[in-house]
Amino acid sequence: MLADLSQLLISGLATGAIYALVAAGFALLWQTSQTVNFAQGDFVVLPAFVALGAISLGLPFWAAVIVALLVAVLVLGVLFKRLMVDPLLQHDVLPLVIATIALGTLLQEALKSIWGARAFPFPSLDGGFDVGEVFVAWQDVAVLGCAVVAILGLQAFLTRTRTGRAMQATAQNPPVARLLGIPVQRMIMLTFVINAALVTLAAILISPVYLVKFDNGAPLGLVAFCAAIIGGFNQLRGAIIGGIVLGVLDNLAATYGPPSYRAAVPMILLIGFILFRPQGLLGRLEERTV
Repeated sequence: MLADLSQLLISGLATGAIYALVAAGFALLWQTSQTVNFAQGDFVVLPAFVALGAISLGLPFWAAVIVALLVAVLVLGVLFKRLMVDPLLQHDVLPLVIATIALGTLLQEALKSIWGARAFPFPSLDGGFDVGEVFVAWQDVAVLGCAVVAILGLQAFLTRTRTGRAMQATAQNPPVARLLGIPVQRMIMLTFVINAALVTLAAILISPVYLVKFDNGAPLGLVAFCAAIIGGFNQLRGAIIGGIVLGVLDNLAATYGPPSYRAAVPMILLIGFILFRPQGLLGRLEERTV
Protein backbone atom coordinates (compact mmCIF):
# COMPACT_ATOMS: atom_id res chain seq x y z
CA MET A 1 0.00 0.00 0.00
CA LEU A 2 2.75 2.46 0.96
CA ALA A 3 4.76 1.48 -2.11
CA ASP A 4 1.77 2.11 -4.36
CA LEU A 5 1.19 5.50 -2.75
CA SER A 6 4.85 6.43 -3.17
CA GLN A 7 4.66 5.40 -6.84
CA LEU A 8 1.63 7.62 -7.33
CA LEU A 9 3.31 10.55 -5.62
CA ILE A 10 6.39 10.30 -7.85
CA SER A 11 4.27 10.11 -11.00
CA GLY A 12 2.09 12.93 -9.68
CA LEU A 13 5.10 15.15 -9.08
CA ALA A 14 6.28 14.52 -12.64
CA THR A 15 2.83 15.36 -14.04
CA GLY A 16 2.55 18.37 -11.75
CA ALA A 17 5.91 19.69 -12.91
CA ILE A 18 4.57 19.81 -16.48
CA TYR A 19 1.40 21.54 -15.30
CA ALA A 20 3.63 24.01 -13.44
CA LEU A 21 5.56 24.91 -16.60
CA VAL A 22 2.37 25.69 -18.51
CA ALA A 23 0.82 27.50 -15.53
CA ALA A 24 3.98 29.60 -15.15
CA GLY A 25 3.46 30.81 -18.72
CA PHE A 26 -0.10 31.85 -17.82
CA ALA A 27 1.19 33.82 -14.84
CA LEU A 28 4.04 35.48 -16.73
CA LEU A 29 1.82 36.68 -19.57
CA TRP A 30 -0.75 38.04 -17.15
CA GLN A 31 1.79 39.86 -15.00
CA THR A 32 3.55 41.65 -17.84
CA SER A 33 0.81 42.29 -20.39
CA GLN A 34 -2.55 41.39 -18.78
CA THR A 35 -2.89 38.65 -21.40
CA VAL A 36 -5.03 35.56 -20.74
CA ASN A 37 -4.16 32.96 -23.36
CA PHE A 38 -6.74 30.19 -23.54
CA ALA A 39 -4.82 28.64 -26.43
CA GLN A 40 -1.93 27.88 -24.05
CA GLY A 41 -2.66 24.16 -23.99
CA ASP A 42 -2.77 23.99 -27.79
CA PHE A 43 0.53 25.89 -27.84
CA VAL A 44 2.03 22.82 -26.12
CA VAL A 45 0.87 20.50 -28.91
CA LEU A 46 2.37 22.45 -31.80
CA PRO A 47 6.08 22.04 -30.81
CA ALA A 48 5.52 18.31 -30.32
CA PHE A 49 4.25 17.94 -33.90
CA VAL A 50 7.09 20.11 -35.20
CA ALA A 51 9.62 17.91 -33.39
CA LEU A 52 7.98 14.77 -34.80
CA GLY A 53 8.10 16.24 -38.29
CA ALA A 54 11.79 17.09 -37.90
CA ILE A 55 12.54 13.57 -36.66
CA SER A 56 10.66 12.07 -39.63
CA LEU A 57 12.95 14.09 -41.91
CA GLY A 58 15.98 12.36 -40.40
CA LEU A 59 17.11 14.90 -37.81
CA PRO A 60 18.40 13.57 -34.48
CA PHE A 61 16.24 14.15 -31.42
CA TRP A 62 18.25 17.06 -30.02
CA ALA A 63 18.19 18.86 -33.38
CA ALA A 64 14.43 18.27 -33.68
CA VAL A 65 13.96 19.86 -30.25
CA ILE A 66 15.94 22.92 -31.35
CA VAL A 67 13.83 23.23 -34.50
CA ALA A 68 10.65 22.95 -32.41
CA LEU A 69 11.95 25.63 -30.04
CA LEU A 70 12.79 28.03 -32.88
CA VAL A 71 9.38 27.54 -34.51
CA ALA A 72 7.64 28.02 -31.17
CA VAL A 73 9.55 31.23 -30.40
CA LEU A 74 8.71 32.64 -33.84
CA VAL A 75 5.06 31.54 -34.11
CA LEU A 76 3.88 31.24 -30.50
CA GLY A 77 6.02 34.06 -29.21
CA VAL A 78 6.77 36.84 -31.69
CA LEU A 79 3.94 36.40 -34.21
CA PHE A 80 1.34 35.69 -31.54
CA LYS A 81 2.17 38.95 -29.78
CA ARG A 82 2.53 41.06 -32.93
CA LEU A 83 -0.47 39.80 -34.88
CA MET A 84 -3.00 39.03 -32.15
CA VAL A 85 -2.13 40.41 -28.72
CA ASP A 86 -1.01 43.91 -29.71
CA PRO A 87 -4.03 44.73 -31.94
CA LEU A 88 -6.66 43.22 -29.60
CA LEU A 89 -5.34 44.12 -26.15
CA GLN A 90 -6.01 47.81 -26.76
CA HIS A 91 -9.71 46.87 -26.87
CA ASP A 92 -9.51 45.31 -23.37
CA VAL A 93 -8.97 41.72 -22.22
CA LEU A 94 -12.28 40.12 -23.25
CA PRO A 95 -11.80 40.36 -27.04
CA LEU A 96 -8.34 38.84 -26.63
CA VAL A 97 -9.72 35.99 -24.51
CA ILE A 98 -12.30 35.17 -27.19
CA ALA A 99 -9.64 35.41 -29.89
CA THR A 100 -7.31 32.99 -28.08
CA ILE A 101 -10.15 30.48 -27.73
CA ALA A 102 -10.67 30.73 -31.48
CA LEU A 103 -6.91 30.42 -32.04
CA GLY A 104 -6.84 27.20 -30.01
CA THR A 105 -9.62 25.74 -32.17
CA LEU A 106 -7.81 26.85 -35.32
CA LEU A 107 -4.57 25.16 -34.20
CA GLN A 108 -6.43 21.94 -33.38
CA GLU A 109 -8.16 21.77 -36.75
CA ALA A 110 -4.99 22.68 -38.64
CA LEU A 111 -3.00 19.94 -36.91
CA LYS A 112 -5.84 17.46 -37.48
CA SER A 113 -6.00 18.25 -41.19
CA ILE A 114 -2.21 17.86 -41.57
CA TRP A 115 -1.47 14.91 -39.28
CA GLY A 116 -4.84 13.24 -38.90
CA ALA A 117 -6.74 12.30 -35.75
CA ARG A 118 -4.60 9.41 -34.51
CA ALA A 119 -2.09 9.64 -31.66
CA PHE A 120 1.62 9.42 -32.48
CA PRO A 121 4.30 7.94 -30.21
CA PHE A 122 7.08 10.24 -29.07
CA PRO A 123 10.68 9.27 -28.14
CA SER A 124 10.96 8.40 -24.47
CA LEU A 125 13.32 6.93 -21.90
CA ASP A 126 12.72 3.27 -21.13
CA GLY A 127 13.37 1.42 -17.91
CA GLY A 128 14.04 2.68 -14.42
CA PHE A 129 15.36 1.60 -11.05
CA ASP A 130 14.04 0.34 -7.73
CA VAL A 131 14.11 2.29 -4.50
CA GLY A 132 13.02 -0.30 -1.97
CA GLU A 133 9.65 -1.53 -3.21
CA VAL A 134 9.09 1.54 -5.39
CA PHE A 135 9.93 1.50 -9.09
CA VAL A 136 11.11 4.87 -10.38
CA ALA A 137 10.91 5.29 -14.15
CA TRP A 138 13.72 7.12 -15.90
CA GLN A 139 11.08 9.10 -17.77
CA ASP A 140 9.70 10.49 -14.48
CA VAL A 141 13.22 11.34 -13.34
CA ALA A 142 13.92 13.16 -16.61
CA VAL A 143 10.65 15.08 -16.43
CA LEU A 144 11.22 16.13 -12.84
CA GLY A 145 14.86 17.01 -13.43
CA CYS A 146 14.21 19.11 -16.55
CA ALA A 147 11.22 20.87 -15.03
CA VAL A 148 13.02 21.69 -11.78
CA VAL A 149 16.07 23.01 -13.64
CA ALA A 150 13.84 25.13 -15.90
CA ILE A 151 11.83 26.55 -12.99
CA LEU A 152 14.89 27.28 -10.86
CA GLY A 153 16.63 28.81 -13.87
CA LEU A 154 13.63 31.02 -14.57
CA GLN A 155 13.45 32.13 -10.94
CA ALA A 156 17.17 32.91 -10.91
CA PHE A 157 16.86 34.84 -14.16
CA LEU A 158 13.97 36.94 -12.82
CA THR A 159 15.56 37.71 -9.46
CA ARG A 160 19.32 37.84 -10.10
CA THR A 161 19.75 39.39 -13.52
CA ARG A 162 19.24 42.96 -14.61
CA THR A 163 16.91 41.92 -17.42
CA GLY A 164 14.87 39.77 -15.07
CA ARG A 165 14.47 42.60 -12.59
CA ALA A 166 13.45 44.88 -15.46
CA MET A 167 10.78 42.34 -16.42
CA GLN A 168 9.49 42.31 -12.84
CA ALA A 169 9.41 46.11 -12.77
CA THR A 170 7.44 46.05 -16.02
CA ALA A 171 4.99 43.58 -14.51
CA GLN A 172 4.51 45.62 -11.34
CA ASN A 173 4.11 49.10 -12.86
CA PRO A 174 4.72 49.72 -16.59
CA PRO A 175 4.42 53.56 -16.44
CA VAL A 176 7.03 53.81 -13.68
CA ALA A 177 9.22 51.31 -15.52
CA ARG A 178 9.15 53.56 -18.59
CA LEU A 179 10.17 56.55 -16.44
CA LEU A 180 13.14 54.54 -15.20
CA GLY A 181 14.27 53.94 -18.79
CA ILE A 182 13.20 50.30 -19.02
CA PRO A 183 12.20 49.24 -22.57
CA VAL A 184 8.76 48.01 -21.56
CA GLN A 185 7.71 46.62 -24.94
CA ARG A 186 10.96 44.70 -25.25
CA MET A 187 10.43 43.19 -21.80
CA ILE A 188 6.89 42.18 -22.70
CA MET A 189 8.11 40.56 -25.92
CA LEU A 190 10.74 38.68 -23.91
CA THR A 191 7.96 37.33 -21.72
CA PHE A 192 6.17 35.90 -24.78
CA VAL A 193 9.44 34.33 -25.94
CA ILE A 194 9.98 32.74 -22.51
CA ASN A 195 6.41 31.41 -22.58
CA ALA A 196 7.09 29.84 -25.99
CA ALA A 197 10.18 28.15 -24.54
CA LEU A 198 8.19 26.88 -21.55
CA VAL A 199 5.46 25.33 -23.69
CA THR A 200 8.12 23.72 -25.90
CA LEU A 201 9.75 22.11 -22.87
CA ALA A 202 6.33 21.00 -21.62
CA ALA A 203 5.63 19.46 -25.04
CA ILE A 204 8.87 17.48 -25.02
CA LEU A 205 8.25 16.24 -21.47
CA ILE A 206 4.56 15.33 -21.68
CA SER A 207 4.42 13.83 -25.18
CA PRO A 208 6.17 10.53 -24.30
CA VAL A 209 3.46 9.87 -21.71
CA TYR A 210 0.29 11.14 -23.40
CA LEU A 211 1.46 10.69 -27.01
CA VAL A 212 1.07 13.42 -29.63
CA LYS A 213 -2.48 14.12 -30.75
CA PHE A 214 -4.15 17.23 -32.12
CA ASP A 215 -6.62 17.62 -29.22
CA ASN A 216 -4.30 16.87 -26.28
CA GLY A 217 -3.78 20.55 -25.56
CA ALA A 218 -7.29 21.55 -24.45
CA PRO A 219 -7.44 19.49 -21.23
CA LEU A 220 -3.81 20.34 -20.43
CA GLY A 221 -4.47 24.05 -20.85
CA LEU A 222 -7.57 23.87 -18.66
CA VAL A 223 -5.73 22.13 -15.83
CA ALA A 224 -2.80 24.55 -16.09
CA PHE A 225 -5.19 27.50 -15.98
CA CYS A 226 -6.80 26.06 -12.84
CA ALA A 227 -3.32 25.58 -11.37
CA ALA A 228 -2.44 29.21 -12.05
CA ILE A 229 -5.65 30.39 -10.35
CA ILE A 230 -5.25 28.05 -7.38
CA GLY A 231 -1.63 29.01 -6.80
CA GLY A 232 -2.12 32.71 -7.47
CA PHE A 233 -2.52 34.10 -10.97
CA ASN A 234 -0.30 37.09 -10.22
CA GLN A 235 2.47 35.07 -8.58
CA LEU A 236 4.87 32.84 -10.51
CA ARG A 237 5.72 30.73 -7.47
CA GLY A 238 2.03 30.24 -6.73
CA ALA A 239 1.36 29.00 -10.26
CA ILE A 240 4.19 26.48 -9.90
CA ILE A 241 2.88 25.21 -6.56
CA GLY A 242 -0.64 25.01 -7.97
CA GLY A 243 0.61 22.87 -10.86
CA ILE A 244 2.38 20.43 -8.57
CA VAL A 245 -0.62 20.16 -6.25
CA LEU A 246 -2.96 19.40 -9.14
CA GLY A 247 -0.54 16.87 -10.60
CA VAL A 248 -0.45 14.88 -7.37
CA LEU A 249 -4.20 15.13 -6.82
CA ASP A 250 -4.86 14.12 -10.41
CA ASN A 251 -2.93 10.87 -10.02
CA LEU A 252 -4.51 10.11 -6.66
CA ALA A 253 -8.01 10.78 -8.00
CA ALA A 254 -7.37 8.53 -11.01
CA THR A 255 -6.42 5.63 -8.72
CA TYR A 256 -8.61 5.99 -5.65
CA GLY A 257 -11.63 7.81 -7.07
CA PRO A 258 -14.16 7.18 -9.84
CA PRO A 259 -12.28 7.56 -13.14
CA SER A 260 -15.17 9.48 -14.67
CA TYR A 261 -14.72 12.24 -12.07
CA ARG A 262 -10.96 12.62 -12.55
CA ALA A 263 -11.32 15.63 -14.85
CA ALA A 264 -13.63 17.32 -12.34
CA VAL A 265 -11.01 17.58 -9.58
CA PRO A 266 -9.29 20.73 -10.93
CA MET A 267 -12.65 22.41 -11.53
CA ILE A 268 -13.91 21.60 -8.03
CA LEU A 269 -10.74 23.07 -6.52
CA LEU A 270 -10.99 26.08 -8.81
CA ILE A 271 -14.57 26.80 -7.70
CA GLY A 272 -13.58 26.41 -4.06
CA PHE A 273 -10.68 28.85 -4.37
CA ILE A 274 -12.74 31.38 -6.31
CA LEU A 275 -15.38 31.31 -3.56
CA PHE A 276 -13.17 31.31 -0.47
CA ARG A 277 -9.69 32.49 -1.52
CA PRO A 278 -9.86 34.18 -4.93
CA GLN A 279 -6.26 35.40 -4.75
CA GLY A 280 -4.98 31.80 -4.61
CA LEU A 281 -2.45 30.23 -2.30
CA LEU A 282 0.32 32.79 -2.75
CA GLY A 283 -1.40 35.47 -4.80
CA ARG A 284 -2.24 38.99 -3.72
CA LEU A 285 -5.52 40.82 -4.03
CA GLU A 286 -5.61 43.39 -6.81
CA GLU A 287 -7.82 46.45 -6.87
CA ARG A 288 -8.78 48.00 -10.18
CA THR A 289 -10.50 51.25 -10.95
CA VAL A 290 -13.67 50.73 -12.97
